[in-house]
Amino acid sequence: MNGTEFVEMIGGLGASRIRNLFKEAKSRAPCIIYIDEIDAIGRKRSDASASGFGSGSGEEEQTLNQLLVEMDGMDSAQGIIVLASTNRADILDKALLRPGRFDRHITIDLPTVLERKEIFELYLKRIKLDHKPAYYSRRLAQMTPGFSGADIANVVNEAAIRAASTEKTLVTIEELDFSLQRVLAGAEKRSRTLIEEEREIVAYHESGHVLVGWLLEHTDALLKVSIIPRTSAALGFAQISPRERKLFTKEELFDRMCMSLGGRAAESVVFNRITTGAQDDLEKVTKSAYAQVKMYGMSERIGPLSFPPQAGFEAESELYKKPYSAMLQHAMDQEASSIVSKAYFTAENLIRDHRNLLEKLARTLLKKEVLSYEDIKALIGPPKYGDKQVIELAEHILPKPESNPTF
Repeated sequence: MNGTEFVEMIGGLGASRIRNLFKEAKSRAPCIIYIDEIDAIGRKRSDASASGFGSGSGEEEQTLNQLLVEMDGMDSAQGIIVLASTNRADILDKALLRPGRFDRHITIDLPTVLERKEIFELYLKRIKLDHKPAYYSRRLAQMTPGFSGADIANVVNEAAIRAASTEKTLVTIEELDFSLQRVLAGAEKRSRTLIEEEREIVAYHESGHVLVGWLLEHTDALLKVSIIPRTSAALGFAQISPRERKLFTKEELFDRMCMSLGGRAAESVVFNRITTGAQDDLEKVTKSAYAQVKMYGMSERIGPLSFPPQAGFEAESELYKKPYSAMLQHAMDQEASSIVSKAYFTAENLIRDHRNLLEKLARTLLKKEVLSYEDIKALIGPPKYGDKQVIELAEHILPKPESNPTF
């Protein structure tokens, strides 16, 4: 059953359904009870929720309490196994997870690079390719960190649809590249015409991202940059060649912030004004700056302190108690603002010092609309701190095919 099926507007109905479920299970034993999205009824309770001001409703708490009672009354001789799943384990009530209840936890993460390679090969075998699946799977796996199995299936399906729509009998690198861009950034929307002034601003904005990332040491490689409007509301985008990493240094986070602010800096330097196009970039750098100050302990002024968001509580809730003073909050706000300002100053100086390279990139982008890594390298030279095209992966994890496609 799904967790949402237990809770209704009528009081007591959820608890009644729990009782009936376990009663039927006992009559059918041995059997398995599986509850999907258990967070719908197993959300953390608080002292405040009992008075009606918390995040959970009284009906949800009654349903949860009945589930706890039923699980306490079970023993292994009854032949009933209770399974549950959720993608919000952080908000589950502790009583639900204690020994004797849901005490065996299996975490299913997003696929690793090796698993993505195998999933790509699984789906690529189902369509007609101009090469064997292994020819493409390695590179595709490298380019899709954070993709789920469903995302991978969507990439392959979009490639097959693209080939069919262009009356091709085989799926080639062209279709796979097209489908990957479509999943990442949305479909091309060439009917969405931009006035020449806007198009020029977008070209300089995206070129600013490219140039700052090209000149800094701790940034990922760029695969391509485009100023073709997309259905995702993006007027242009720069596709990064990502590295699958879990740990980042302060310097790496700072350089990434600089790259994100490169677009806004380019607008300011070239046009002496800014537009709303940098809203998403500003959101990213603001989150990164606050994370460095409030969570990662990377601020010398604030010190090695960490105040991660409390699961199950909204920051704007009156019941949410901050474990720090208003003075410390003000200091953290100032520090986060200082980090963002420093990153913007760095990006703007790089743009000013290399204005000639920015002009080359923007003017060429206006003509071609899409530039690849090789195009950029030929235009302004190799990256300052060495070639970043090769994705850093252990060769024993992903053995090389006979040849590697270039996307």
